[in-house]
Amino acid sequence: MRVVYLHGFASSPASRKARFFGEKFAARGVPFLAPRLDQGNFPEMTISGEMHLVQDLLRESPEPVTLIGSSLGGYVASLIAVRQPAAVDRLILLSPAFRLHQRWCEQLPEGALARWRNERQMMVYHYGDREERPIHYEFLHDAEQYEAFPDVRQPALVLHGIEDSVVPVSYSEEFVAGRPEARLVKLKSGHELTDVLEILWRETESFLGEWPPMNADER
Repeated sequence: MRVVYLHGFASSPASRKARFFGEKFAARGVPFLAPRLDQGNFPEMTISGEMHLVQDLLRESPEPVTLIGSSLGGYVASLIAVRQPAAVDRLILLSPAFRLHQRWCEQLPEGALARWRNERQMMVYHYGDREERPIHYEFLHDAEQYEAFPDVRQPALVLHGIEDSVVPVSYSEEFVAGRPEARLVKLKSGHELTDVLEILWRETESFLGEWPPMNADER
């Protein structure tokens, strides 16, 4: 088993969830990789750019991987699974940002979308860098070309908070509907899911099935 973790928008491989999963998989001896999806250039980040980075990583893998994606990373993971199906064994999606383009357009304050389009950039808070950073309008323009709900065929575990105000849990309900290979677990939590980490891990263990032996210090 090999695992690739895709972090969320304005986040980083040092996020709490990325570190949590990295430690858990390391304790099982499972190879784990969490790339920085903006490649150090957040202002010019796009979904297409993130996908190209991850797809190149998957081409270098000797076997299919498990993709774990948080929020935007979950949406990107599902897009990749459709376009590179032989490289993705299964998916674990945490509050996946389906309907991304539509949701951004709906959530921006009145007039903000037009200003972003005209001024070509907008300031957002970057949780990884802990400061305001610009993001170019190309991010939203690029996102428009991608389907709201990728037609994933691999086994997929979706974990979503019922109190999520960023991405409604109804989006994940719509995603799993009619997909017998996908299962949704609804949790009493918000978008970040950092208050239910152990539940995330328990569901992950159950979904992935057989595991390598635990390290001696874990017994």
